[in-house]
Amino acid sequence: MRAVVLVGHGGPEKLEYREDVPDPEAAAGEVLIRVGAAALNNTDIWTREGAYGAERDQGVPRGWRREPLSFPRIQGADIAGRIEAVGSGISQERVGERVLVDNALYSGDGEGLLDAGIVGSERDGGFAELVAVPAENAHRIVSDLSDAELASFPTAYVTAERMLNRARLGAGETVLVTGASGGVGTGLVQLAKIRGATAVAVVGRGKEGLVSEIGAAAVVLRDGDIAPAVETVLAGAPLDVVADVVGGEQVRTLLELLRPGGRYVVAGAIAGPLVTIDLRTIYLKQLEVLGSTMGNRDEFAALVRHIESGRLKPLVSATYPLAELGRAQADFEQKTFFGKLVVIP
Repeated sequence: MRAVVLVGHGGPEKLEYREDVPDPEAAAGEVLIRVGAAALNNTDIWTREGAYGAERDQGVPRGWRREPLSFPRIQGADIAGRIEAVGSGISQERVGERVLVDNALYSGDGEGLLDAGIVGSERDGGFAELVAVPAENAHRIVSDLSDAELASFPTAYVTAERMLNRARLGAGETVLVTGASGGVGTGLVQLAKIRGATAVAVVGRGKEGLVSEIGAAAVVLRDGDIAPAVETVLAGAPLDVVADVVGGEQVRTLLELLRPGGRYVVAGAIAGPLVTIDLRTIYLKQLEVLGSTMGNRDEFAALVRHIESGRLKPLVSATYPLAELGRAQADFEQKTFFGKLVVIP
């Protein structure tokens, strides 16, 4: 089959397009999927670069689990397609089923996220014509959306759903969303609206109108110190939750903006993972600081229901042929797009 193979940690030059990769086979309990589309994520970039680092040495290149990654590896976690074959123990009736892939390789009962791997990291993913995954990870989906549109949802939106669950965001509350024009950010805005909450979105200049269209009640530009702008749009109302996927120097400001007893949940650090905060802000205001990553089986199933109901708007910024994955990842790193970039095998 045709596939793009990651041969080592480094830049886009470590991605090799090949047309002679052996076809995968569905092992017992697995299904073989003909890939219709596979979307890009920050995880693809960080895994390729080895940027997760060893826990005690940030300079050591490591994959998602902060362990050495096996090469060669086919990346691509967000997969939409159709089941082409099944392994032993799986009903032949699933052949032909349209599916969206939950890319979390859970341990235990499906809530085992602390030890979970990811499709495209701990096993081969969707930047190829075919991919084999555990059968329970392939969720049947009924939708008029294209494969590219479906592939725009999995990682970003299940991450957003879990963040909001971890922060217990409820109807009538206000959440500040950083990086609101990216994949997780757009998911946070839309899912917050579904919950009846008010989303204040932080975005780069030129993306204000786009994020308002998907449900942001107010928009703040990320230029410089955002505190005055956030306080202006809040107009004295409390800020209940911060959902942060950016990290970096503004974490201290974000904590200061929260009301007493507020919740800060983080699932990314594209502006930098090492930050300086004032612990007095946390304990004197009795804030909750919550880490969040991926999502569990129930949260992915809830995402599929949201998609099928039409309550979520897919946001595909651009599509690329498989052979141009390197260019797609380079474009992804520029962060000038709104929504998701998708590869069409």
